Amino acid sequence: MKSRSLKKFIYLSIAAAVVTIGLKFTAYLKTGSMGFYSDALESLVNLFAAVIALVLLQISEKPADEGHEYGHGKAEYFSSAIEGALILIAAFSIIYSSILRIMDPKPLESLGIGTLFSLAASAVNLLAGLLLIRTGKKEQSIVLEADGKHLMTDVWTSAGVIAGVLAVKFTGLLVLDPIIAIVVALNIVYTGYRLIGRSASELMDASIPQEEIRQITDYFDSLKGREIDYHSLLTRQAGYRKFISFHLLVPGRWTVKEGHDFAETIEQEIEKMFDGTVTVTTHIEPIEDPLSLNDINIDRSFYSTLSAERK
Repeated sequence: MKSRSLKKFIYLSIAAAVVTIGLKFTAYLKTGSMGFYSDALESLVNLFAAVIALVLLQISEKPADEGHEYGHGKAEYFSSAIEGALILIAAFSIIYSSILRIMDPKPLESLGIGTLFSLAASAVNLLAGLLLIRTGKKEQSIVLEADGKHLMTDVWTSAGVIAGVLAVKFTGLLVLDPIIAIVVALNIVYTGYRLIGRSASELMDASIPQEEIRQITDYFDSLKGREIDYHSLLTRQAGYRKFISFHLLVPGRWTVKEGHDFAETIEQEIEKMFDGTVTVTTHIEPIEDPLSLNDINIDRSFYSTLSAERK
């Protein structure tokens, strides 16, 4: 279980969203810029997404119970999917409003003041986003990492909007403002697509990262000199928790207690690799028995080849 709750970081995201909404809508009202409007609308989505993330993170941190024996970690992935959907809704709303402005361009006012408000909002998002991404990676929370990346996308969005507004000021081409807003919206669409795609992948029991699998296999390979081998290594991730199962091949002459004690040692070593946020399941088999490889239903040819290579 996590050593601490991550909800306080979501509260930070909510606070950042409230502040940036005020700053960005002020910039829009001062200038009438569609670029600033699109930027403000994305921050409004940030607020809705952060509130949803808070609710689902609270669910994901609940301990396992009789109805959910593997815990509630996957609740985090729903947050990412909902946030992606909200982003897409905001993007299409921006595109629609921008097309109307292209058809009926309007002059922009007080661009200097509006730009200052937008810069202040970007600074808030930058600091909050960097903290959320760093904490999300450290705690292996897709909610925090997705929220942080969304805020960082918002920073780049604001930079593009500010550049577009300044271009309008110096060129006098009013049509540039809604065009910049549409470009921003298309970038937001891409962000939403990636969030939804990642959420869908994780909900389908995606494996843990390859570098972490390599960490496990390297450890197993270090045991080969002791007449120990393994196969059928399967992994999946559910929120911050990892699930790892494998078949452990040990000498057939070992007693049940010897095999069990050795398996316990291996499980403890794997748990140390991931700071205890892992559930390890081991199946012990005699290394001399050819039938030990006959109980694999997932890609038997792969494991047969693997076994031949090890011999």
